[in-house]
Amino acid sequence: MVIKVFLASSSGSTAIKKKQQDVVGFLEALKVEYSQMDIACNEDNRMWMRENVPEEKKPSNGIPLPPQIFNEDGYCGDYETFFDAKEDNQVYAFLGLPPPPGSKDEAEDEEAKEEE
Repeated sequence: MVIKVFLASSSGSTAIKKKQQDVVGFLEALKVEYSQMDIACNEDNRMWMRENVPEEKKPSNGIPLPPQIFNEDGYCGDYETFFDAKEDNQVYAFLGLPPPPGSKDEAEDEEAKEEE
């Protein structure tokens, strides 16, 4: 499974740049393998991202802004949902990945299974 992070390498918005850096930096800190998909230099990436963000997740103008996160072709979310998952220690679940052995997420997964 490959996590795809759709980014704009040449964004004029400092807010977008900070959000992109936050996502990439956090994935690197967790040692999660991911691919950066540049939408500024690659029209195919831009079109793929726009077509695959679910309608209900698109802003009112219909054009989703980076960063957008996918697991293969499955939509995970945008920066806000990533941030919420990070705050709730649910990043692996957000990404659709199993938590690594010994992680806090794995312990929470085990607790949830035991409660069922």
